[in-house]
Amino acid sequence: MSLSGFFKHNKHKRRTLAIWCLTAFYRAQMLLVPAKKMQENWGISGKESPDKDITWHYRYAYSVARDVSRIADKTPWESKCLVRALTTRYFLRRKGIVTTMYLGVGKDEQQKMIAHCWLRCGELYVSGGNGEGYATVAKFCM
Repeated sequence: MSLSGFFKHNKHKRRTLAIWCLTAFYRAQMLLVPAKKMQENWGISGKESPDKDITWHYRYAYSVARDVSRIADKTPWESKCLVRALTTRYFLRRKGIVTTMYLGVGKDEQQKMIAHCWLRCGELYVSGGNGEGYATVAKFCM
């Protein structure tokens, strides 16, 4: 899509640009900032958000997660699970929606250890799936 097509046909221009910028910010942060320092801004360690939430929170969370996934698929930089979860969480937090971000480890087909991140809002897993196949090593409520 051309730049003029983007502005003409995109109903959520501001959100799209914000997602694009945030994915770049979080990716750069991952490359430049030590993990322990980044975790200071991820919320309360070891705590989980409530299992239930209200309907409009689920709708908004689903909408944001869908947009983040769609845009992150097209960024020229790597926008994997942690970048997507942090970007989605940013938008949810601005609306006062409480989430839990999980960090886990598992093994791939070659039995190599891999890390994964997923995000939950109430009973809805909004980013990174539900963590099946991964052992949770940390969780952060915000």
